[in-house]
Amino acid sequence: MKGLTLACAMTAALSGLLPSAVQAADQFVTIGTGGQTGVYYVAGQSICRFVNRATDQHHIKCNAPASGGGVANANGLRSGEFNFGIMQSDHQYKAMKGIVPFKAEGPMENIRAVFSLQSEVFTILARKDSGIASFDDLKGKRVNIGNPGSGQRDTFEEIMAVKGWNKSTFSLVSELKPAEQASALGDNNIDAMSYFVGHPNGAIQEASTTTETVLVPVTGPEIDKLLAERSYFSKAEIPGGLYKGSPNPTPSIGGKAVLSTTAETDPEVVYQLVKSVFENLDRFKRLHPAFADLKEADMIKVGLSAPLHEGAVRYYKERGWM
Repeated sequence: MKGLTLACAMTAALSGLLPSAVQAADQFVTIGTGGQTGVYYVAGQSICRFVNRATDQHHIKCNAPASGGGVANANGLRSGEFNFGIMQSDHQYKAMKGIVPFKAEGPMENIRAVFSLQSEVFTILARKDSGIASFDDLKGKRVNIGNPGSGQRDTFEEIMAVKGWNKSTFSLVSELKPAEQASALGDNNIDAMSYFVGHPNGAIQEASTTTETVLVPVTGPEIDKLLAERSYFSKAEIPGGLYKGSPNPTPSIGGKAVLSTTAETDPEVVYQLVKSVFENLDRFKRLHPAFADLKEADMIKVGLSAPLHEGAVRYYKERGWM
């Protein structure tokens, strides 16, 4: 009886340990996204949604918290805060080369591309009563240039540099996060807000619905010079009719959003994440209007300014895409 009692006790003890042992086998990965009103946040949440559906098979658990945006995500990859990060294609390139805004940190030679996502457009939305009809009209106005670490802030600063502008060009410079811009515009605390984002966008819809606004073209000789010198930018436009007050297409510059990681990330983790997305791509595309035009052939090459991670290459070769 003593032996039977001991055996039962050991079995119970082992059974109690089993869940924690399984839990310990799970790998947790984090994706750096952006503000909760932006497409980056939706993209990260959507990727994790499909990864987590198959956790029982691959033992990977994914989370995608809000973050400061593309520059912050690249820095988060460098520091190890994030395993993956969504960023503009130009930020992937700049991080890899170690140029502004990553000059102080130096080249990030281990950054790797996973796949590209939606097209993004540098966007200026202004109050209609501000009198802003062109990019040059921003001079002397109250302008939100974006929070440090965000894509719109870095792009805005690139445009300012090519135009010979600085913060004193404006009567007021604010550094609001994306989620704070719409209310600031509506409360007449700023004349114009900036965003580098996929369209349609919730914050811009909110601002244009509650306030009379106009989308501002980002064009001119200096913009043409910027496009000629920066291959990671291209001409882009915001379709007409997406937002109240802007019935016609609005020209600007743009690029691609890219999911990035580092060479040190486990190839099996990258493989399973890529597989989770591409095997559910039709469902993924329905989770935000900005994803509607995604195509496999473009996602594995367009906007990828860093080498592909070996785990992604493995999946793409299995599918016969490479």
